[in-house]
Amino acid sequence: MSESTPWLNAMRDTVVSYRRMIDGSVAQLTDAELHMRPENGANSVAIILRHLGGNLRSRWTDFLTTDGEKPDRNRDAEFVDWTGDRQSLIEHFDRGWSALVSAIDSIDAENIGQTIFVRGEAHTVAQALTRSLTHVTYHVGQIVLVARLVHEGEWRWLTIAPGLSSFHNHRTWGTKASRSVFADADDGK
Repeated sequence: MSESTPWLNAMRDTVVSYRRMIDGSVAQLTDAELHMRPENGANSVAIILRHLGGNLRSRWTDFLTTDGEKPDRNRDAEFVDWTGDRQSLIEHFDRGWSALVSAIDSIDAENIGQTIFVRGEAHTVAQALTRSLTHVTYHVGQIVLVARLVHEGEWRWLTIAPGLSSFHNHRTWGTKASRSVFADADDGK
């Protein structure tokens, strides 16, 4: 087992948990809510998904051999309202997300310290992945907040609901399930 394996496994687990947060938020929104801006100048969930999809596709496609800012990426267009349907938006987002997941799966002890470039700036693969995951977490927080602001009706909490911390801790203490409301308490340690 290489020294990078625990770190990469933690990155994989983190990526999975944030995707659950995204999917859990988007699933609660109507098509209209998906495109709704909470106020002028703020991004809708659809715009954030479009941006993340474009960013991740650019950063992680052929990441070992090409710059992470691909010449065909139009970042400014990512912040314009999505005119397609929900399915095409999710497919666009999934292409970027899949590039990230595939990239993580291809990282090993041999290439984790390799120098790659993002907008001409040198990074190790580990640095680029940390930078990218930080960017993802920033936008996941936005997705959840915007979704809650524009959603009409009851919200299914994606984290521990207010007032239920003691219940959650009692039910999941010492298990992997303590980290996520998506995990089953029977997941074990």
